[in-house]
Amino acid sequence: MNNLNDPPNWNIQPNERNEGGHGSKWNYALLVPMVGLAAFRWIWSRESQKEIEKERKKFYRKLLLVQKELESKYHDIITENRRTVAHLELEMEKARNRTESFRKALISQTHKLVEERKTLEQERTKLEQEKQIMQYSGAASALYQSCLEKEEQWQNQATTLLKEFEGALTERQNIYCSLLLPRQQRLEIEKTLLVRAATDPVALDLGMETGLRDIFKYDTSCSNWLNTNKRQNGKLMWLYLRYWELSVELNKFKRVEKVILGKSRN
Repeated sequence: MNNLNDPPNWNIQPNERNEGGHGSKWNYALLVPMVGLAAFRWIWSRESQKEIEKERKKFYRKLLLVQKELESKYHDIITENRRTVAHLELEMEKARNRTESFRKALISQTHKLVEERKTLEQERTKLEQEKQIMQYSGAASALYQSCLEKEEQWQNQATTLLKEFEGALTERQNIYCSLLLPRQQRLEIEKTLLVRAATDPVALDLGMETGLRDIFKYDTSCSNWLNTNKRQNGKLMWLYLRYWELSVELNKFKRVEKVILGKSRN
């Protein structure tokens, strides 16, 4: 009878190996490559894992070296920056002290000029009074007028000289306050003024060389950057110019007085 529960070739019969059945052969034929593939995958995975671990360790070593190098550079930069900051602070303190010293010297010089100006004004008033007295004294009046006319020539020369110095000093201060004009041009003007102050007779009478050196050293006053009026620059130079103008007026009367007193003794 046919066994409906066991169709042909559905089940492996005990004697199929002897009867030339093919099911078992194909099963073994598939099993060998699958086992080989599994072994290869296992070996490959193991070796790959070793290579990955090796590269990971190498990467971490490189990372640590880079980190140490960066930390070393960072500390070097911090040290250098601190050294630079300390140096700059020291230079700023020196500059601040120099500025304060210049400011005190300028204030002192300004007070000195103001006091001398007051003295000159007082002497000028005194000489004006003496002038009025002498004008009423007959022959002395004629002598006085003659001497005064001669000394007015000297005064005109001195006034012309002061105008020239005023123009040169104004230009010098304008160059000092400018960011565009060359420094060498200012130095040439200063040199020319000092040479003239040391050689011109009128400048020597007024003692202008010392005042010029004070101006060049201490007058750092400048108007705002938008200023186009050169005469708004400088402070000490204008005090000295006014001082020299008063000195010219005073010296004129002193020279007259000297001449008259000399003739009176004779």
